[in-house]
Amino acid sequence: MIAGVVTRPLRVIPDERGFLMEILRGDDPLGQPFGQVYLTVAYPGVVKGWHYHKEQTDRMTVVHGMAKIVLYDMRADSPTRGELAEYFVGERNPLLLKIPPGVCHGMKCVGPEAAYMINVPDRPYDYERPDEYRLAPHGSEIPYDWSRRDG
Repeated sequence: MIAGVVTRPLRVIPDERGFLMEILRGDDPLGQPFGQVYLTVAYPGVVKGWHYHKEQTDRMTVVHGMAKIVLYDMRADSPTRGELAEYFVGERNPLLLKIPPGVCHGMKCVGPEAAYMINVPDRPYDYERPDEYRLAPHGSEIPYDWSRRDG
């Protein structure tokens, strides 16, 4: 596991009306501090990434469909520098991921329908000075191939 990354299974509470899934609470240490909540959607087979933050911590889950979320530790002072980690997150595996600054991440929708990802970063987006840095999804900076692996 990449240093500083935290995962937590999310509990689904079903009943005859449907279900409830609590994602993050303000009184949970994992939920502090709170910046904003946003939704991003990836269509089947689409890769959204790579990007990273120098200051922001992300806390994300997929609430509809399935996505492969891939992390790459690019922090110079990290004991796990250069490591990759894959997480399959969504309806079949409800999981919350906490991603610290300096860990590059991307997602790919791996199911037959769109993947809806909710992110709760620890700070609001700053339109004047965005803490958002991007790398090409299929470039050479990160040693990762987004292709499906059959077998």
